[in-house]
Amino acid sequence: MMDLKARGFTLIELVVVITILGILAAFAIPKFIALDQQARFATITGLGGSVKSAAALARSLSMATNNAAGPVMMEGSAVTLLNSYPDATATGIAAAVNTSIADFTFAAGTAVTPAVWTKVGAPGAGCTVSYTAAAVGAAPIVAVALSTAC
Repeated sequence: MMDLKARGFTLIELVVVITILGILAAFAIPKFIALDQQARFATITGLGGSVKSAAALARSLSMATNNAAGPVMMEGSAVTLLNSYPDATATGIAAAVNTSIADFTFAAGTAVTPAVWTKVGAPGAGCTVSYTAAAVGAAPIVAVALSTAC
């Protein structure tokens, strides 16, 4: 005859294991949520750096070619300039950044209103990068907006 006690786990052992797994899950889930938000922050901050770099590169090209009025050619696209920097339109900074980025939507600006990239799929508002065209004798303004709802 077989010993019945040697065939499996007792009910107490199973309850202890399930309780331990529940406690671990309670600590792990908030960590994964925080990683998701940190990834969005990093993506938005990275786009902000790309916009700054694209504006500086366009200015460098305009200075190197002695063409302050523009346009300058960047990767096969004509980039329109305002005060030697890309303007805030789709043919300006958007062409310089090459906004074929699926993670963001782009809203063009004007000489006085900023161009804005908004993070697609963000749970709240405030996940944007804005580009205000350069004023005479000044550099353009790139602002990265991150909120806790992002």
